[in-house]
Amino acid sequence: MKTEITVPSLGESVTEATIAKWYKQAGEAVQTDELLVELETEKVTLEVNAQSNGVLTEIQINEGDTVEVGQVIAMLDSEAQATVTSIAPSPAPSSPTPATATTHASPSTGPMSGMMSPSAQKLAAENNIAQGAVSGSGRGGRVTKNDMLNAIQQGVTATAAAMEPSGVKSETRVRMTRLRKTIAQRLKDSQNTAAILTTFNEIDMSSVIVMRKKYQEEFIKKHGIKLGFMSFFVKATVEALKAVPAVNAEIDGDDLVYKNYYDLGVAVGTEQGLVVPVVRSCDSLSVAGIEQTIKELGTKAREGKLSMKDLSGGTFTISNGGVYGSLLSTPIINPPQSGILGIHNTQMRPVAIDNQVEIRPMMYIALSYDHRIIDGKEAVTFLIKVKDAIENPERLLFEL
Repeated sequence: MKTEITVPSLGESVTEATIAKWYKQAGEAVQTDELLVELETEKVTLEVNAQSNGVLTEIQINEGDTVEVGQVIAMLDSEAQATVTSIAPSPAPSSPTPATATTHASPSTGPMSGMMSPSAQKLAAENNIAQGAVSGSGRGGRVTKNDMLNAIQQGVTATAAAMEPSGVKSETRVRMTRLRKTIAQRLKDSQNTAAILTTFNEIDMSSVIVMRKKYQEEFIKKHGIKLGFMSFFVKATVEALKAVPAVNAEIDGDDLVYKNYYDLGVAVGTEQGLVVPVVRSCDSLSVAGIEQTIKELGTKAREGKLSMKDLSGGTFTISNGGVYGSLLSTPIINPPQSGILGIHNTQMRPVAIDNQVEIRPMMYIALSYDHRIIDGKEAVTFLIKVKDAIENPERLLFEL
């Protein structure tokens, strides 16, 4: 019995995808639920699995080609005999059901492994990369084409470089992923469309650091999760958005849409690019609830299980460049939102306190905002509200 392998639904408003990599060759035997192909959309990557045991008799679309929802990309015959022996079989995934797709935003780094997909083997040979030199993110530690491309970009070509004549300059050309192209286009569109302006302030982190340290052990015992700084910033941002509704608004044609709910995107950098999973109904979540949600989203990102729903519908974004050591930045708005808060690295700096110079843990914060909606006074007020809440964290707990 022959079965068509088609492009599944890609999520809201997404109609196209790119064939990122085939895990099976034409003529190769497959098992039910075994990973066949990865499709890359503008937001996430989807895994398409076999619907039954059989042989992948035909692959109709090559890696790198664009496909549409419902398009036939391969044929599976449950009665055919295999004509190709798998070079590096990919273990069947444990959770997806037949004819379903699992979405993810970025592969997690796997163990060192000698297993390579055919396309990864080809790249390794072309770039003189030794077997075992690249970490595999595929199932069972398999080295995928993307793993090899990332390795090439990061300079894992020592053997090739050693063979080049002295003075010869080399370069590597790698096609942009659909996600990277979409990120580039959306950020450029944001700059071209919105009247983006950034204003700054700084926060004395002393009080929140003391509070976090004081209650950390008890918090972990009760909730089973660490108390981080992001939950304080989420709570502070919600209070600031309530005080300055324009920052939680967006332009829709000739209308201004003020959001009376607070679904905050938390920007996360991955190997494939920036993704912004959304923490929903932040105003009704406790500090523990926020921490738990952020942990769950982080785990899903690392395991490659972020869904389109996880990434859609945010009303405002928080970007934490501090995790990379950034001292100051001007974040770019995530359209159609009208504002984004950038938080940064905390550094011990001399500051004037009651006419005395003291060394305090200080953090710069930045609000990039759409000046078509938000006036300078509102932007400054927003940052002051965030600053006041973080410097007086007890006000957040007592909702003062």
